Amino acid sequence: QVQLVESGGGLVQAGGSLRLSCAASGRTFSSYAMGWFRQAPGKEREFVAAFGWSGSSTYYTDSVKGRFTISRDNAPSAVHLQMNSLKPEDTAVYYCAARRLTTAQAMGVMKDMDYWGKGTLVTVSS
Repeated sequence: QVQLVESGGGLVQAGGSLRLSCAASGRTFSSYAMGWFRQAPGKEREFVAAFGWSGSSTYYTDSVKGRFTISRDNAPSAVHLQMNSLKPEDTAVYYCAARRLTTAQAMGVMKDMDYWGKGTLVTVSS
């Protein structure tokens, strides 16, 4: 059974940091792009950051560039999101996702992922 399990969410003050992790299991993810999306209350889910399937390219939404860093482990498969200088507008449920043979940039526009995690809540207080 394929699973993406997020961890690391929580409550943090503005300006603080959190590190999210996503553990992937149930299959080999070496040919999958992996990334992070988020959904704030009352808003649609949006792209945050991703690694392309080749493992060498990354892509970020403009609002997190310079503050968030995505990294990836291949054995075991995992993807992490280091979030620094957090702002109240970063408050959301953060989801891990994977899509086969997709570039990092394409993850920024695709809506249909092959796999989704159940999400982890990040709350940034002002």
